[in-house]
Amino acid sequence: MALTPQNKPADAAASAEIVPLRSMIDVVLESLDDAKAENTVAVDITGKSSLADHMVVTSGRSHRHVGAVADQLAQALRENGFDKPRVEGMPHCDWVLVDGGDVIVHIFRPEVREFYNLEKMWQAEFSSEAN
Repeated sequence: MALTPQNKPADAAASAEIVPLRSMIDVVLESLDDAKAENTVAVDITGKSSLADHMVVTSGRSHRHVGAVADQLAQALRENGFDKPRVEGMPHCDWVLVDGGDVIVHIFRPEVREFYNLEKMWQAEFSSEAN
């Protein structure tokens, strides 16, 4: 459709109604909170890793809760206009990885999270780089 003076005001009004997209990290953190994920830690790795801009580590209370948190997060990302995230680990739900591209989310059962202790490793890595 060509732009003409007749349809320009309508296009301007339509574009004024467009709500700016929220950032992926905001969508992720809100979804995790809504799903009652526990002990959520977000690590900003912008410019420090080519993997992503943020890494989030959180826990679910049980296998079922971990799976539900991952499902709800994947749905929230799709509903907010982000590409379909890659999800790994759903059959067992001990550790589910949701890779949204800019944000990587690790959802653990508490015992598994304690064993791997990813957030401590990543936070130590980046705090030592700053020194």
